[in-house]
Amino acid sequence: MMKVASPRAEDDSITQKVFRRVYSNFSFSTVDDDYNHNRWRSRSGDYGKENLRKRGFEEKEQVMEMEQMGAERIKTVLILMSDTGGGHRASAEAIRDAFNIEFGDDYRIIIKDVWKEYTGWPLNDMERQYKFMVKHVGLWSVAFHGTSPKWIHRSYLSALAAYYAKEIEAGLMEYKPDIIISVHPLMQHIPLWVMKRQGLQKKVIFVTVITDLNTCHRTWFHHGVSRCYCPSKEVAKRALVDGLGDSQIRVFGLPVRPSFPRTIICKDDLRKELEIDSNLPAVLLMGGGEGMGPVQKTAQALGDSLYDSKERKPIGQLIVICGRNKTLASALASHEWKIPIKVRGFEKQMEKWMGACDCIITKAGPGTIAEALICGLPIILNDYIPGQEKGNVPYVVDNGAGIFTRSPKETAKTVAGWFSSKKNELHKMSENALKLAQPEAVFDIVKDIHHLSQQQQQRIQLNNDYSY
Repeated sequence: MMKVASPRAEDDSITQKVFRRVYSNFSFSTVDDDYNHNRWRSRSGDYGKENLRKRGFEEKEQVMEMEQMGAERIKTVLILMSDTGGGHRASAEAIRDAFNIEFGDDYRIIIKDVWKEYTGWPLNDMERQYKFMVKHVGLWSVAFHGTSPKWIHRSYLSALAAYYAKEIEAGLMEYKPDIIISVHPLMQHIPLWVMKRQGLQKKVIFVTVITDLNTCHRTWFHHGVSRCYCPSKEVAKRALVDGLGDSQIRVFGLPVRPSFPRTIICKDDLRKELEIDSNLPAVLLMGGGEGMGPVQKTAQALGDSLYDSKERKPIGQLIVICGRNKTLASALASHEWKIPIKVRGFEKQMEKWMGACDCIITKAGPGTIAEALICGLPIILNDYIPGQEKGNVPYVVDNGAGIFTRSPKETAKTVAGWFSSKKNELHKMSENALKLAQPEAVFDIVKDIHHLSQQQQQRIQLNNDYSY
């Protein structure tokens, strides 16, 4: 309900209050306001009361006008993520870029690791803990599966929420978001608990964007979300089993950088730009952002298999993305190669390198897989993190878009076959990859969120409730 109070000298006018509510951090106090206040204070009797009544009606109209302006204001979207693996930040940035492309300045996008910035141990140390555990995969496997049962993860998340309630509340409410998007499995339960505590569940849209293709942790699922965006039918089935309703679930695919689906790729032009041999097929070898896995051994095996010793010439070329692993890049650069090779560090324009190649070798990270599928690249998966990445292997292999092998020699032999006697197999896998790809996923997600925002705005206007 909207309340109109009589103006007093020591209080702000209603108009000022509405301005402050809609456009906080601005001051609208003026000399005219002070003059009017003093003028009203000097009046008395019926004439003064009549002026007060008129003032009340005028300010009521102004409130309604200001509230309508507030309804049209720029919406704030808070994306919650953590750098536990590169995929969460990549998805957050993809969503941000898609919002900017589709809706321009209608939305203000903020990407935050609320845990790191506002809480204490163990939440603010998740990145270091994760990196340690994935290097000791047995430990990570125990942690992943051991916390899967609802009664376990709900208990410790509730305890953390209670302990850090004020800090988390401050982190979320600092930005007064209209929409909260979680792209991390540990950022559903606690923020929703804070929103319930603040009475904001009906005023703030909360959605989850799952960034695991198949086997995902159960903390991704919470019945209190407005939407749960699933990258595959397999994940959607898991969401249903965990109690989410059909109306909450959408299957659009994994969000990847808009540059992948929106870039028109001409392989010849890309190879010329990247200074890659136009006449030889190319294989892209990756080890993620940190250059992990058997990259060096695989590269050396490819160096042998892609060289025809009888003809004394290469049958293919190799591009290696070492990420932040400078030691790996230095070792590869100093090696003597019989085939054309390019050794690169951390790359931000992967759509160009993928677009210039004919197949890819990588660990089973969901983001890289989704990007490779969009580019129609057959995939050789050479490793995976137990738990969330394990299911990505059958997702690729069972759909005929690639193979799995941990052996560098087997990998090199497969690529050599694709580049010589088994070109038809390579072509077929490329077609399957394109069929499995969902290039418009990130745009479908932001459009659906925008639709939710419009629906909520209509409810707000109907109820005249613009308060946060």
